Amino acid sequence: MKTVWAPWRMEYILSEKEDGCIFCFALSGQSDPILYKGSLSMVMMNKYPYINGHLLVAPKRHISSLDEMTMEEMAELLKTIKDSIEILKKVMKPDGFNVGLNLGEVAGAGVEQHLHFHIVPRWHGDTNAMTVFAEVRVIPEHLETTYHNLKPYFEELS
Repeated sequence: MKTVWAPWRMEYILSEKEDGCIFCFALSGQSDPILYKGSLSMVMMNKYPYINGHLLVAPKRHISSLDEMTMEEMAELLKTIKDSIEILKKVMKPDGFNVGLNLGEVAGAGVEQHLHFHIVPRWHGDTNAMTVFAEVRVIPEHLETTYHNLKPYFEELS
């Protein structure tokens, strides 16, 4: 039997689940705190990260495809992705990054109605035996700690 302790998940398990868009809820202040809110884009942490520092970068406008974006939204979104990577480099010192966009449910989009990019910091050896043999990921730092470590740097962007 495999046992993995994650006591911080109990808050989520017992909480009422929201119907609707996680990004729109965050922008309205009804859910998870946002790391950064620009004029056209936003950054928030992934509540279910692949690894510490997994960020979600999205346009503030509720749109689901690239062809719905204005040139201004595209420019700010890409700059926000670049700035987010620079902050992660300073704070977490990863060896590299996966940056991706999943368009549509069949492409893996968990929130397909609101376009968003994933930024996943990577370190040499971050895929360890737990992942390979036990099909378990180990996230070594609590999400709140990661949030508080990143937040001051995102405040400087405002």
